[in-house]
Amino acid sequence: MVARLMEGFPPAPQSQVTLANWRQTPFNQWAFHHVREIIASADIPHDPSGVRELKPAPRDLGHLPVPMPDGRTLPFSQFIDASSTDGIVILHKSALFFEQYGNGMTARSPHILMSVSKSMLGLLAGVLAGQRVLDVERLVTDYVPEVARTAYAGATVRQLLDMRTGLVFDENYLATEGPIIEYRKSTGWNPLAPDEAPSDLRSFYRHLTEADRPHGGRFHYISVNTDLLGWIIERAAGRRYADLMSDLIWQPMGAAESAYITVDRLGAPRCAGGMCTTTRDLARVGQLILERGARGTRQIIPESWIADILKDGDPAAWNASSFVEYFPGLDMHYRAKWYVERGSAPLLFGYGIHGQNLFIDPANQIVMAKFSSQAPPMDADLMGATRAAVMAVRNALSG
Repeated sequence: MVARLMEGFPPAPQSQVTLANWRQTPFNQWAFHHVREIIASADIPHDPSGVRELKPAPRDLGHLPVPMPDGRTLPFSQFIDASSTDGIVILHKSALFFEQYGNGMTARSPHILMSVSKSMLGLLAGVLAGQRVLDVERLVTDYVPEVARTAYAGATVRQLLDMRTGLVFDENYLATEGPIIEYRKSTGWNPLAPDEAPSDLRSFYRHLTEADRPHGGRFHYISVNTDLLGWIIERAAGRRYADLMSDLIWQPMGAAESAYITVDRLGAPRCAGGMCTTTRDLARVGQLILERGARGTRQIIPESWIADILKDGDPAAWNASSFVEYFPGLDMHYRAKWYVERGSAPLLFGYGIHGQNLFIDPANQIVMAKFSSQAPPMDADLMGATRAAVMAVRNALSG
C-alpha cells in the first residue's frame, strides 16, 4: 500500500495523507518525509559552500547478529525491517560506514525528528548560553512574563531544559481528547473541529495553570516545556528560532541540505517535535557532538556544555520518573534535552516517538542516526530492540 500513497491526480481517497491521519500507520510512511506538504514550516538554510563531506567507508552489516531482549537473535538486516526503518546512517571514526533507506526515503529526504527536535534545541540553548545571550538559571518569567499566571511561575530555564517542572500535563500520545489534543491543534498538527476557532501555540500556555509539586523535582517529560523554551530563546536573542538554528548550528556544522521546522499559524516553531532533516545531516550533528562541539578549529557548541550533558544530570530525578519502564535496568539521566546512559563509556542519545533516534558513542567514535515510521508512538519492545542493535554495532566496532 505504501507505494500507492499520494499517487494519482488526485490520489484515491483511501491513499490520501491528511492532517487527520499523518501520524497513523501506514500514512506516516509517506508523511514523515513530506511534512512540509502537510503543515506550515520555516526553512533552516544550510551553507552549500561549507558542507562537511562524509568519507565513504562502506561495510555490509546485514548479517551482524543482534541479540534481542526477548532472547532471539536477528541479523541486522531483519532488525532494520522489523523496526520500520525509513533511513539509517552509521558513522565510525567520522567515515560513512553504513547507510540504507526505505519507504520512499532517499539520502536527500528531510524526515521529521519528532522529539529529537528537543535535543537540537538543547544544543542551540548551549550556544546561546555560551554567548551569554541566555541565562539558564534565570526564571522563565524573566523572559516570557506572559506565563506569570500559569504553573510555570517560579520555574527556571534550567528546569525546562531538564524536564523538571511541576506542571500537570498528561503526555498521552494515544489520547483522543483533552489538553494534548488542544496543544496539537494550537501547533497546526491536528485539524480543527467544524466551526472551531483557530488557536496558536503561545496563547495555549494560558491554560496551563495546574501544578502538582514544586519545580526542580523528578524528571517529568512534557513537550510543552520545550516549546516554551523556543519562545524564551526567540525573546532572549531577538530573532526567529529557525534563523538562529541555521546561523549558529546548521551552517557552521556543515549540513549538506537545508532543514525545516513546523510552525503554527502565527509562526511559532514546534521546537518539541517539528524539526525535519536528512539522515546524513542528523548523523553530522552526532559527529559534531562526538568531536566535543568543534568542527576543526571552530568551536560551535561549547565543549563545557557537552561535558555538562554527559556528567551533570541527576540519576535520582530520572529514577523517580515514569520513563524508567522504557529503559529497564539502565543507569540513566536526562540533561538539557539529551538522554545519557551513564558509565565509563557513556552513550548519549536523542529519542523521538515512532522510532526517531540519534545515538553517540564517544568512546568508540560511533554515531547512528535512525528514522522510522513505527506504528506505536512508544513501544518498550521496539526501544529495547533498537538499543540492542546499537550495542551490537558498538561491540563489532569497539576493537
